[in-house]
Amino acid sequence: MAVGAGVAAPTQEAQAAEADAAYVMGYFKESISGAGNVNALHLAVSDDGRKWEPLNDNNAVLTPTAGTKGIRDPFLYRLRDGRWALLATDIPAGGSFTKPNQYIHVWTSPDLVTWSPDRLLKVNGTNTSSYSWAPALHWDAARQAYGITFSTVPPGFSHSVIAVSYTTDFVSATNPAIFHDTGSGIIDSHVVTGGDGANYLYYKDHASGRLAGARSASVQPGSFAKYTDGVAENPCTEAPTLVKSLTSSTWMLWGDTYCPNAKFDLWQGDLLSGQWNKVSRQAYTAPLNAKHNTVHPITAADRDRLVARYGTTSWSLLKSYNHPGHYVRHANLEGRIGELPFDPYQDAQWRLRTGLAGVGTVSFESVNYPGHYLRHQGFVVGLARNDGTSGFAADASFQRVAGLADASWSSFRPVQYPTRYLRHSSFSLRIDEVTTATDRADATFDVVQ
Repeated sequence: MAVGAGVAAPTQEAQAAEADAAYVMGYFKESISGAGNVNALHLAVSDDGRKWEPLNDNNAVLTPTAGTKGIRDPFLYRLRDGRWALLATDIPAGGSFTKPNQYIHVWTSPDLVTWSPDRLLKVNGTNTSSYSWAPALHWDAARQAYGITFSTVPPGFSHSVIAVSYTTDFVSATNPAIFHDTGSGIIDSHVVTGGDGANYLYYKDHASGRLAGARSASVQPGSFAKYTDGVAENPCTEAPTLVKSLTSSTWMLWGDTYCPNAKFDLWQGDLLSGQWNKVSRQAYTAPLNAKHNTVHPITAADRDRLVARYGTTSWSLLKSYNHPGHYVRHANLEGRIGELPFDPYQDAQWRLRTGLAGVGTVSFESVNYPGHYLRHQGFVVGLARNDGTSGFAADASFQRVAGLADASWSSFRPVQYPTRYLRHSSFSLRIDEVTTATDRADATFDVVQ
């Protein structure tokens, strides 16, 4: 396709950023054992870009029907006419990552809930020997076209680069050009345009194992120069996702990891200088089992429409305050906190019921063992089947109060022992008297998702 040849350029600007009041995240899902792998689009919403509510009970909202009928690496982008585009890699669950594929998936939507049929777009037209991974979108004003960056190994190369193809209609695209090449393998691009007169490209650099940043006065292929070594939690960190704060000049930088799988790290900092600071896990919670996220600001109306259409979750996770990567779970009927990701991940999912002991209390019913609740016996907390007795109801009921270590979190006081609290000790759950700062931290949890 010749860009601009017979295709009308966008004429209406998207809604102004000032109207945005929340965020949407897109992702696919994987779990440690593979039992939770779902290569389809999932969505979550957040008001602050840190704590996320999965939609549709964390089930897929779009299932691919074209190509391999599987997707990875979704990327959401608000187009200049206010519509939305969703791009994704064409790989099914269990499929080969390196199998040659010239195509990516494309959907478009006017409102994030009404979607076009799935279709394939050829972005790697001159390359029949490599993959087309992790497509991402940016606007190229000089070309009056959208640039689609993706990872591939060009013909004659032995390492991966970031390539680019251009489209105005998401039906056809130009043959690819090399957008950025460091001379060694790089993957997973995100381009941000127009930041203080400059444009920014973040990518995974295999040579350094980091999410590196490059900068250019234009978005021309080959024009970007590295300006920061960026960040990394470990050599498995990949999939950089840049997110502008809605309330300040700062940016967030998300990084996915595959060792362990389905775990995100988050940094906050200054995009212009490339200086980033790690964010504590206390301050953010990604959707359960989410992989390779895409995050975009949305309006309050967008958020409300998404929640009305899909709903949120029917279950919750209980996040530890002083071990914030750890969550309340059951294991062999023992109550514990464990660090996610783990399988079966359902061991950490709870339905917070009106307490078995009555109104004003709460009981924790297991999602994967319905009818089983957290209860205390001899001050030790485990999972047990509700036997219908008043004694069980009392043992399994708690009063939810403001968090002892942080009033914005929660603590849980057993109805029979109002001076004791649900807490973890050596990762096991108990109900104990609370007297020290460590005790208060052990007894504080965040009810998330």
